[in-house]
Amino acid sequence: MMGLGLGDPPADYGSIMAVGLFVALMCICIIVGHLLEENRWMNESTTALLLGLGAGTVILFASSGKNSRLMVFSEDLFFIYLLPPIIFNAGFQVKKKQFFRNFMTITLFAVVGTLISFSIISLGAMGLISRLNIGSLELGDYLALGAIFSATDSVCTLQVLSQDETPFLYSLVFGEGVVNDATSVVLFNAIQNFDLGNFSSLKFLQFIGNFLYLFGASTFLGVASGLLSAYVIKKLYFGRHSTDREVAIMMLMAYLSYMLAEVSTLHY
Repeated sequence: MMGLGLGDPPADYGSIMAVGLFVALMCICIIVGHLLEENRWMNESTTALLLGLGAGTVILFASSGKNSRLMVFSEDLFFIYLLPPIIFNAGFQVKKKQFFRNFMTITLFAVVGTLISFSIISLGAMGLISRLNIGSLELGDYLALGAIFSATDSVCTLQVLSQDETPFLYSLVFGEGVVNDATSVVLFNAIQNFDLGNFSSLKFLQFIGNFLYLFGASTFLGVASGLLSAYVIKKLYFGRHSTDREVAIMMLMAYLSYMLAEVSTLHY
């Protein structure tokens, strides 16, 4: 008779270990970053890089390379459970007045700039990889590389800027980083959901339509969810009895908008 005993590990033991180690490193990073907050040579980003490097080195040498992929977890786990809180935190921390006051400039940098960067990187990858004879890649692979590398991370830049001393510059950098990531994710999903075989001008227009559909639908769902959440919180006034319900409905509505966007993408 085949079966699992009481002492047998679950089937997804590797994923549990990876998530547990990830959460532990995040806790250590927050604590150490708080202790080094006044240090001019160290910040939270540098602490995270050093902790990740140290943890990877320890795992690699302790297991003689056998468990070097311990920190690798599934793509669904990241996009469904870990990415939504990161996006929610980025949107929650942004200064609304500065963001909407400079919205057109941020959109110009984040959307138009990302599309220009995507085009240049994709064309550059086609020319470079074909010359190096690394391997045969399809058009979708080159476009995916362009979408991935066009996503810029402004975390390190924000660490050297003061939100109080340079509010305009901080708002531009922070807003561009958030919208740029969203544009890159939508662009990557548009590439993944589109058949690029036998590429033609008609299919190019269909690809643009796919991108605009994903971008517009995601924006509409986010705005609609935010307005609905604000209306429910204002009218029902959860804070009169308990702030727990108010915070819970705000976070759940934000998570719902993300999942609705994912569902609409899957069914496109």
